Amino acid sequence: MPSPRDGFYTIGKAIDNSNVVRERDPRTGRDIGWILLLAALVTAGVAFYAWPHLKARQTAIATEQASRERERLLEENRKLRLEKAALENLRRVETIATRQLGLQTPDPSRTVVVEVPPPDAPGTAVADAPRPADRAAN
Repeated sequence: MPSPRDGFYTIGKAIDNSNVVRERDPRTGRDIGWILLLAALVTAGVAFYAWPHLKARQTAIATEQASRERERLLEENRKLRLEKAALENLRRVETIATRQLGLQTPDPSRTVVVEVPPPDAPGTAVADAPRPADRAAN
């Protein structure tokens, strides 16, 4: 049935295309191969260009993280040294001994002071005193 279209009428006719066989164009496969090769070359070029930049960025991030970790550890070390100094304070130890543990200072009559002379350095001898080897011979 004719239909008006811009002032023209078209008449449809049924065409039987069942016997038509399409031939494959040999250039199509070659063109697709070239396009795939070109895409692979572009991808490889981008990868080779971007790889060093990616590695440099990862290295910079790792360096920054290591720097932050180092700063954190230095701060923790400083706090631990302060805590150690506070725990080694003799007044604090004496306060804990007297208040919490109930220890008392001994009477002076029950106190015995033992003085131990410092050891001589190896290879030294006192001029007036006999050496240990000489004492053993006597």
